[in-house]
Amino acid sequence: MDYTKKMRMLNAYKGIFSDRYPVAPEFWYYYPAKVLGVSMIEFEREIPFWKSLKYVFEKYDCEGWGISFPHVRNENKEVTTNMNGFEEITQINYKGKRLESRKMFSKDEPSWVTKHLAEELSDLPYAIDMLLDEKNSFDLGLASKEHKNVGGSYLLELWLGVPFFDFIAELTGFEQAIMYFMEEDEEVLKKYRDRYIQYQKNLIRLIAENTPFESFAVGCSYSCNSLIGPNMWREWDKPYLKAIADEVHKHNKLLHIHFHGRSIQTAEDFKEIGIDCVCPFERPPGGDIDGLEGLRYVREKLGGKVTMNGNVHTVETLIRGNVQDVKREVREIKEAFEGEPRLIIGTGDQVGVETPEENILAMIEEAKA
Repeated sequence: MDYTKKMRMLNAYKGIFSDRYPVAPEFWYYYPAKVLGVSMIEFEREIPFWKSLKYVFEKYDCEGWGISFPHVRNENKEVTTNMNGFEEITQINYKGKRLESRKMFSKDEPSWVTKHLAEELSDLPYAIDMLLDEKNSFDLGLASKEHKNVGGSYLLELWLGVPFFDFIAELTGFEQAIMYFMEEDEEVLKKYRDRYIQYQKNLIRLIAENTPFESFAVGCSYSCNSLIGPNMWREWDKPYLKAIADEVHKHNKLLHIHFHGRSIQTAEDFKEIGIDCVCPFERPPGGDIDGLEGLRYVREKLGGKVTMNGNVHTVETLIRGNVQDVKREVREIKEAFEGEPRLIIGTGDQVGVETPEENILAMIEEAKA
């Protein structure tokens, strides 16, 4: 049969062989902007994300994944956003409480937050109430149109946000969140997590019943072994992810988790949670999945229950290496997972703008061989 790019990705998520392994470089911001010939400001503010990815995946004739965002509305919230040079200032008035965040834009780099909504911890309960308000409604029409327009070009997933620690940290900032989790009463944190879980479960049900999306994606800001460590992750984020995975599967949908940095210590946890696909299983020094031995170890720990996506080194190999280096790593991945359908040959996180095109083409060619 003829497989679309999306079908190969979905089959890999389900543990079903297609005609070949999918090859999915993580084209996120840098490379699509380069290919389209636009600045990062134009890319982020003017070009639909789904459209830029469709263009790049089709240009390189490879598989891939991207995300679509549900649009949230609430009559109790007034949002004003304006630009002051390269700085975007967002002011939110929620039930009489004023919150503000700031973001910097650059022509060469993705935007970054310079002021979080709840850097003052006294603002945190208001920010959480706003984000998890029962009166929030979701406009899923645009996301459904994006899914239709992407078609079989790649796997477009519905964005479910981030794990619980990141949910707090994206409001307060990373350092503030670490101190907050150390000092706040455990019952207060559990109450917030339970509330976040219930809110997300309601959203999953709404999306599953009203859109054609086959898969959901959960991101990763700080919630990984490299930054908060496996013990803190297991205490606060693993229960959240398990609840989300169970709800997603209850609706016969799939769940994909982005978990950057080191991942060996939690590979078995991914299996216990029931995640369908995890990426990007980075090589050292950023990650800890090193060569053929490391890949075989991960395969063993995943136990044929979780799809591995990733592992080609984005810096040492794709940027600094040559065509033969790229092909060698791809062959290592294929050898380690030979006979295992739960594999997507991807990159260890986002493909950098400095990456020579011949290395991208070599990765795709060798994966298809």
